[in-house]
Amino acid sequence: MAAGSVSTAESAGSIEALKRVRAAETETDERVRAAKAAAEATVRSLSEEGAVAVRAAQAAADAARAAQLERARADADREAAAIVAEGEQAAEVALRTEGKRPADRRQEILATVLSGFWTD
Repeated sequence: MAAGSVSTAESAGSIEALKRVRAAETETDERVRAAKAAAEATVRSLSEEGAVAVRAAQAAADAARAAQLERARADADREAAAIVAEGEQAAEVALRTEGKRPADRRQEILATVLSGFWTD
């Protein structure tokens, strides 16, 4: 054989080696694509789970805020009712005692004013 010429057996061996390399490349490419698809699916799933968790946390925070607001309103209503009751009670006491209108205390006022003119 001449230098630079390749025997048929060597050619066939080289072709088979190239086929094995190409098959290994194809298999590796498929495995990379499958791993990439799996990773993307995992990312999508985790993203969806995160969004669901965020919405649930927001709903829980809204519910807690609404409950706190309702408690604050109830407390304010109780405090306002107590203040009104106290004011009404104080007004009633004042009305029964020194808080009478001057027309209702006419006799007391006259007695006080005229007491300086009466001699004992």
